[in-house]
Amino acid sequence: MTSVLRGVSVVELGVWVAGPAVSGTMADWGADVVKVEPPAGDPFRGLFASLGYDASIPNAPFALDNRGKRSVVLDLRQPEARAALDKLLAHADVFVTNLRPDALERLGLAPDGMTARHPRLVYASVSGYGLGGPDRDRAGYDVGAFWARTGIASQLVPPGTPPPGIRGGLGDHTTALAALAGILAALHRRQVTGRGGVVETSLLGTGLYCLGWDLGIQLVLGRVAPASPRESSPTPLVNSYRAADDHWFFLIGLEADRHFPGVTRAVGRPDLLDDERFATATERLRHRKELIAIFDEIFSGAPMSDWVDRFDREDVWWAPVQRPAEVVEDPQVLADGRLIDVDADGRPPFPAVASPVRFHGDEQRRAGQVPQLGQHTTEVLRSLGYDDATIARLQGGQAAGVTA
Repeated sequence: MTSVLRGVSVVELGVWVAGPAVSGTMADWGADVVKVEPPAGDPFRGLFASLGYDASIPNAPFALDNRGKRSVVLDLRQPEARAALDKLLAHADVFVTNLRPDALERLGLAPDGMTARHPRLVYASVSGYGLGGPDRDRAGYDVGAFWARTGIASQLVPPGTPPPGIRGGLGDHTTALAALAGILAALHRRQVTGRGGVVETSLLGTGLYCLGWDLGIQLVLGRVAPASPRESSPTPLVNSYRAADDHWFFLIGLEADRHFPGVTRAVGRPDLLDDERFATATERLRHRKELIAIFDEIFSGAPMSDWVDRFDREDVWWAPVQRPAEVVEDPQVLADGRLIDVDADGRPPFPAVASPVRFHGDEQRRAGQVPQLGQHTTEVLRSLGYDDATIARLQGGQAAGVTA
């Protein structure tokens, strides 16, 4: 692992994705991350088993957000276990949690009380809807708080169209990166002032920021253009098209006047430049359906491999719409080191996606192991002075060593 955060101690009390993804990235960057789990474990551990997959298959989604951590089981229903967590936090730099505010309050872990007891601690709250407002304690998940509630899902499809299928983790990981930026800023402030403090982000807040262009237009003008069917996209040069072999791609000619000539040469239709319907940006907008129909007919006449050669020869800006099987074999992905091996306990390493940030001269070459449930409980609690009998009691009878 890279060492840029070596010496930073993190305690995580999180489940599923958004919170664990924050500290998971910090573990990739060299931080010492202790993941505190209930006796039954983070429910994300059981994702593959709940879907009927063989338990010997690595749980790749869980691994991405939890590799390189140490797992400690504490039954926080017990006051003594909550006191043990408080001891952990007394030695930590950062506390990351995505438990709902009401649950944190019941456990005595609300932000203000925690930072009062541990003034150097950076307390990072990652919630669904924020720490205030009537929905602060509502279950969020990224489908609800990031995609649906913010307007993102509705703006991805034309009016009257059902919302799109949402891939898991996209909103969670975006929110995690926002939280991570806040944590690093707070650590810098602590270096200057000596005090930590609360860093707060939410799936809702991050989703609003991601749709900030549309929402800003709505706030200023009182309306915003909805998504258009691709057949009538207002930007034919930033649109999807299908080649003869059923491969889809995007043209990404954002500067239409600059890029239109190259596209016409690539498709063998320089006459389109002289067509009055397409001579200016205004006319192309007015006649966008005709231009897209022309492009559709042209692109359906040759396989993707032909268009790749023509596009690159004419410096046309484009990108393939790739399936996951194509992504993991993409020469650019492989050459740029965007996949990495994850160590596995007693099993061969398995490939995974690398951290999105690279530190030149200190690159991450492989990732740490995914911890078994409670694997490090004894090691960590002994370092706090607990004996084995007490450690067993604090775990609520949970045996260590359960795999993800």
